[in-house]
Formats: sequence, structure tokens, C-alpha cells
Amino acid sequence: MREEIEQLRTFFLKELQETGTSLELEQLKVKYLGKKGSVQALLQGLKGASPEERPQIGKWVNSLKEEIEAHCVNTLARLQRAEMFAAFEKEWIDPTLPGRRPWVGRAHPLTQMLHRVVEILVGMGFSVRLGPDVETDYYNFEGLNFPPDHPARDMQDTFYLGEGLLLRTHTSNVQVRVMEREKPPLRVVAPGRAFRNEDVSSRSHIFFHQVEGFSLDRNLTCVDLLATLRTFLHRFLGEECKMRVRPSYFPFVEPGMEIDMECRRCAGKGCRLCKESGWLEVLGAGMIHPNVLKNCGVDPEVFSGYAWGMGIERLAMLHYDISDIRLFTENDMRFLEQFSGV
Repeated sequence: MREEIEQLRTFFLKELQETGTSLELEQLKVKYLGKKGSVQALLQGLKGASPEERPQIGKWVNSLKEEIEAHCVNTLARLQRAEMFAAFEKEWIDPTLPGRRPWVGRAHPLTQMLHRVVEILVGMGFSVRLGPDVETDYYNFEGLNFPPDHPARDMQDTFYLGEGLLLRTHTSNVQVRVMEREKPPLRVVAPGRAFRNEDVSSRSHIFFHQVEGFSLDRNLTCVDLLATLRTFLHRFLGEECKMRVRPSYFPFVEPGMEIDMECRRCAGKGCRLCKESGWLEVLGAGMIHPNVLKNCGVDPEVFSGYAWGMGIERLAMLHYDISDIRLFTENDMRFLEQFSGV
């Protein structure tokens, strides 16, 4: 039995020298010290020894077991240390190199433009009100003097959702909601998204941003409206910008007008962006129609008001000299990164 124990020690030490990884060492430990290992087999062999021999043989086996455990602990520490340094060599980095700068999110150029427009108007005394993207027919059309059979509804191709709901075609829906709840005097600006079922081109899109502005008080006239719009456009585009006023038709204002700005891309000479006219339409405006005031419970004999609506995309195209509205929604980082510092 003594010889068998010494032979097992010799086999273990030889295999231990050939062990090169912590995984191999774990397998070797199981082979000799596991429940079905060689040392356990020796202990099972004590059953065949005489009572006088068992204490001595048990002492030899326990001594072997302790020796093997000590070798495994020491060798494991050595192997793990070697493996750690090998991993460091493989994953070596130069701590003197500059780190990679993390990506910092910034607002979309249209969001930046929307915030700038609202900031200017708030500085002019307007307060901000918001309305829902999903709207009822009344607030989007009927309350704004669009009767069910009015031909002006064809001017705005609408996304209908069923059950009397639709995606709003303008942020003018806020105008009716605010005038129903609040009493004049009012100076309100309503930014938000709008949706129209139109052909996508370089000048139009089915999804766009709009800012609706309106004022309601006693004795307001077109002079007040034009002074407000001129002040805003000069603050937004600069004093040198040229504007013109054209009569136009909108069901919710009377009289109605459109404001054009000289095309910056061609300096008024005519180009593809302005359809060779030298001018770009930037907003529609007018005096609030008496029927709209009546729908909101406002006496048109006492109060008058003006309103306008402007497309943020059109303003951004004019301000940054961008020729295609689709660039704002294509998520091309080469385009968007140009506005990161704006």
C-alpha cells in the first residue's frame, strides 16, 4: 500500500508539471481529489486492510491528499497570474493616448429653428400654447369656418383616422381651443407638428412643423398684423431682408394675405427653389374671421384679432439656403452635423 501511494504521488507530480492552464489544473484536481478520484479510491481500499494497518495507511493517504491540495493551490495562483499578464499583453493599451470623445446628442436643426422662432415671439409678448396632433374635425376645420361642404377643405389633403378624428393639418386648431377657454386680450403662439397628404417634393412634405400665432383685443387692425410680422421677420432674418404682401384666401381670416421673402439663394433673380420667381412664400396671415370669433363665443363687434401661420421648414430653408426640404427627414449625419453648433 505504501508503494501504491508513492506511485500515485509520482504520477500526480509528473502531470502537474505538464499542466499549463488553470482549466487543466482544475481537471487534474478533480482527477485526483474528486469523489471518484484516485485518492478517494485509496481510502476505499482501507476496507481490505487489517485493523492494525488502517491507522497508518489512513495517515499516509491523508498526507498525500494534503500535499496534492497544497500543490494545486500554489500552482493555481501561479497559473492565474501568468494568464492575467498574458491577457494584459494581448489587450495592452497606451494610457498616454488621448481618449475617444463620446458622442454628444444635439437638437435637430428643425427643433433648433422652432425654439429660435418661439424665443423671438415670446420676447415680443406672446405666450406659448400647445394642442393635440390627433384632432377632431370641429377644431381642425369647422370651428375655423370650414363648413362640411366647404371647397377650401380640398386645399388641405387630410389624413383621416376614423371616428371623427384626423391628423391636424395646421396648428390653427390651438386658436379655437384657446379662445374658447380664455378671455381677451390674448397674444398666443402655438408651435407643433402638422400633417398633410401631399406629394413629397423638394418644397413640400407630408410631415412638417408650423407655428401659429394670433392676437385678440379691441381695435386691432391689419396695421398691427403687418407691424408684428415685419418685426418678427427682421429679428429672424435681419433688417436687410425684403418682404412683400400678396392678397390671398383662407377661410378663417378676412381679409387674407401671404407674406413672401426674397429668395436668398438667388438674391431675387430666380432659381429652382423659388420657381424662378425670386420670392419664397413664408407664411399666411389675415384678420380673424368674424365667424371664427362667434364660434369661440367672442363678440366680433367688440373684439378683433389677427392670425398667421408659418412653416418652420420653409424658414429654415430660407435662413440656411437649403434647396430640398427632404434633407431634414433623411437622417443623413453629414447634413445634420452642420447644425451641431447652431
